[in-house]
Amino acid sequence: MDTIELLAPAGDLKRLKIALLYGADAVYIGGQQFSLRSRASNFSLEDIREGAAFAREHGKKVHVTVNMLPHEDDLGGLDDYVRALADAGVHALIVASPSIARRVKELAPSLEVHISTQHSTTNASAIRFWKEQGMDRVVLARECTLEEVRASCANAVLPVEVFIHGGMCISYSGRCVLSNHMTNRDANRGGCAQSCRWKYALYEGEREISDPDMRFSMSSKDLQAVRFIPALIEVGVSSLKIEGRMKSAYYIATVVHAYRMLIDEYAQTRMLNEERIAFYEEEIAKAENRPTGPGFYLGMPKAKDQLYGVNGAGVTQEYIADVLSYDERSQTALLQVRNHFHPHIDAEVFGPHTASTRFRIEEVCDLEGHKLDVLNQPMQLVRVKCAFPLEPHAMIRKVYDRSSRHVY
Repeated sequence: MDTIELLAPAGDLKRLKIALLYGADAVYIGGQQFSLRSRASNFSLEDIREGAAFAREHGKKVHVTVNMLPHEDDLGGLDDYVRALADAGVHALIVASPSIARRVKELAPSLEVHISTQHSTTNASAIRFWKEQGMDRVVLARECTLEEVRASCANAVLPVEVFIHGGMCISYSGRCVLSNHMTNRDANRGGCAQSCRWKYALYEGEREISDPDMRFSMSSKDLQAVRFIPALIEVGVSSLKIEGRMKSAYYIATVVHAYRMLIDEYAQTRMLNEERIAFYEEEIAKAENRPTGPGFYLGMPKAKDQLYGVNGAGVTQEYIADVLSYDERSQTALLQVRNHFHPHIDAEVFGPHTASTRFRIEEVCDLEGHKLDVLNQPMQLVRVKCAFPLEPHAMIRKVYDRSSRHVY
């Protein structure tokens, strides 16, 4: 089986490094120009250079989004920016505009150009068109079914990338103007206000006829494609992409870690039974996800795949600490507190090279050795005993009985 790329999002340098350390083969990021997700912590050129160097040190790659659909007054500085990205050592640009795609090829032949999902490529004929234009990869539209992905890959003349996790656009991706009309923020130039996720009341004249306790929204559930990964690998997809440049480091670590383990397990065993699917779905559910569904992989989404009257992510504060270091002689770990917790609880650690492992947090001391009764100061440094080594960059979370949300 050919190696398949796991491609993760990153909103800043910390998240870039976490994504790569936790198993992503490449990351995609946004610069401060020509990128969608204008509210993300987009990278300066200096940060891009540092991120690309970090990736190369680990045998990995950085892709940069240049995926806005520009108006006439948006194109100033494009040539200098493209040259600067090539000089910074990035591997590829993700582009939606045909004019920008061709200009990148003229200015920086060393850069790969990946056609963004914003272009809604849904068939092999379109992929062939992009090949004729000199492009290097196509990101399929998120509206493709599994069978359509299979057919496109069977006839594809370029590597194909598909989304496997994260937010779904209620419109064809990048073709919505709801935000423009309602807030004067252009979704295709980085300003989407996500108006579809707002809750709406329905009126007849001046009288509200909708249920005030069940507002309407047009939002879809997030995509979660655990059970489709084997099929996507077998049909010849080249890259599996996670959405979420605005997500937290903990979210990225959790989701990337789970998909990395899944891909590696399938590469070794060539099978994934229902028990293992349930395991990986549970691992991913430990991140702050909105409710998830299959997207379009099984065909047109049903009513149960939408979030009518529901909004927001299920943030649980499970994530409680980062591991900074471990002293084997004293069997003591140095932690940085991230969320409120008490000593004497069961916890779970996972890391770049650590599968989810339960252990008991007993006494917690500050750096002066004083025992603490509660950990309620984010970023506080503390020490805990642990009988097995905890690797740097690992994360610790509470252990819940998910049926009751009760902490063990």
